[in-house]
Amino acid sequence: MKTLLALALATASLAAFAADVPKLPYEAGGKHVGVVNCASSLCHGSISEWKGSNVLQNEYVTWSRVDKHALRAAQVLTNERSRRIAANLGLKEPAHKAKVCVDCHGHNPPAEQRGERFKASDGVSCEACHGPAEKWIASHVAPGATHEENVANGLYPTPDPVALARLCLSCHFGNKDKFVTHRIMGAGHPRISFELDTFTQTQPPHFVIDEDWQRRKGRWDGVRVWAIGQALAAQESLDVVLDPKRGRDGLFPELVVFDCHACHHPMSETRWKPRVGTRPGTIRFNDSNLLMLRQIVRRTDPAESAAFNAQVLQLHKAVAGEGGDALEAAARLRRGLDAVIAKLRGREFDDRDLRAILAGLVEDGIAGSYADYAGAEQATMAIASVMNFLARRGSLGDVRAANAALDRVFETVRNDEKYRGERFQSALSGLKPHLAR
Repeated sequence: MKTLLALALATASLAAFAADVPKLPYEAGGKHVGVVNCASSLCHGSISEWKGSNVLQNEYVTWSRVDKHALRAAQVLTNERSRRIAANLGLKEPAHKAKVCVDCHGHNPPAEQRGERFKASDGVSCEACHGPAEKWIASHVAPGATHEENVANGLYPTPDPVALARLCLSCHFGNKDKFVTHRIMGAGHPRISFELDTFTQTQPPHFVIDEDWQRRKGRWDGVRVWAIGQALAAQESLDVVLDPKRGRDGLFPELVVFDCHACHHPMSETRWKPRVGTRPGTIRFNDSNLLMLRQIVRRTDPAESAAFNAQVLQLHKAVAGEGGDALEAAARLRRGLDAVIAKLRGREFDDRDLRAILAGLVEDGIAGSYADYAGAEQATMAIASVMNFLARRGSLGDVRAANAALDRVFETVRNDEKYRGERFQSALSGLKPHLAR
C-alpha cells in the first residue's frame, strides 16, 4: 500500500508540473514545414551576420555547417556501429528507419504532420527544437511581432530555462517516450553523457545573448540554466525508477540509472569502498546530478539543505536495502525537486553565488565525494561552466593559469575506463589556488 501511495503521489506531482510547461515540439500539433523554409539568405541562411538586425540571420548556416544536430545526427545511423546495434536489438528495420533511433537522431513527426518540403534526412532540424512552424513561420517576421506572440502561435520557448532543459534532456537523457535503456547500451550504444550549459556552449549556439535579446525574451543566466538542467536530469532518473514499465526490464531494474562502473570493470579489480548509504555487492544509484544539486541547494536555499541531503541519503540507503522503501524515497525526493526548480526559475546568480558553488564543488571533490566517474564528470563540466561565468564577468584572477589547471582536471576524466578518484582529487587540489580573484 505504501508503495502504491508513493507512486500515486509521484504521478500527481508530475502531472502538476507538466501542466505548467508547453508541449515538446514532437508532441505539438501543426505541420512541420521543413528546413528549406528557413534557409533563404533573406531569412536565416545568410553567410554573414546582418548589421542592424536583432537576430544574426545566419542561424541556418551555423546549424548546417558546424552543428552535429544537422545531417550528421541522422547520418551516423547508417554507419557500421549503428547497423550492429540494430542487429543486436533485433530491430525489424535498419537504424536509420527505426523509430527508436530516429526519434532522437532525427526529426520524426507523424506522416500526417509533415509538410510537402519536409525532409527527414535533414536530421535534428529547426522544428525539432523550435516546434512545428506552420502557425508561426509567417507571423514571426511580421512587423512588430513579439516573442510572446510567436510562442502563442506555437514557437517553442527555448529561452525559458525549464523548457530548454526539458527539450534537450528529452533526447540527451530521455523521457517517457524516448529513452536510451541499458539494453540499448548493451547492444553497443555509447554511454549517455550530458550537461546542459556545457553542451549549449559547444553546440555551438546560433544566437547571441545581448541587451536586445534579453529585452525581448527575458534575462538569461547560464548558471540558472545549468542548475535547472541538473534538477530536471535528476527528476528524469527518478521518474524511471518510479515508472513500473520503464523502471524494470524483466527480472532486473532498469540499470541505466545506476552507476555504470559498479559493474563494468574486471572482476579482479576490487573497486568497492565504504560510502554513505551503500554496502558491498549492491549497485549504487547514479547520483551525479544530485551531487551537483547539493551545492545548488546549499547556496540558494540553505534552510532546506540538510533536508535535501537527508532525502538523498535515504534514497541511497533504501536502494541498498539498508532500510525504507526505495520507491517511497524516490517519490519523496522527486517532489522536493519540484520546489527546487520553482525557486531556481526566477533566481539570478551573483558573483558570491558563483564563488560559493565553485568552492563547494572543488572542496567536495578534494574530499572524495566524486569517487564514481559520473559524479566527477558532471563536476568537471560544472566547474568549467562556473569558471567561465566568472571569467566573463572579470571576476577570475589569472584566467590562463586557471584554464591550464582546469585542463589537468579534464584529463583525469577523459577516459571513463581509466578514471581514478585519487588522480581527480589531486588535479582539483592543483586547481584550487587558481580560483582566487
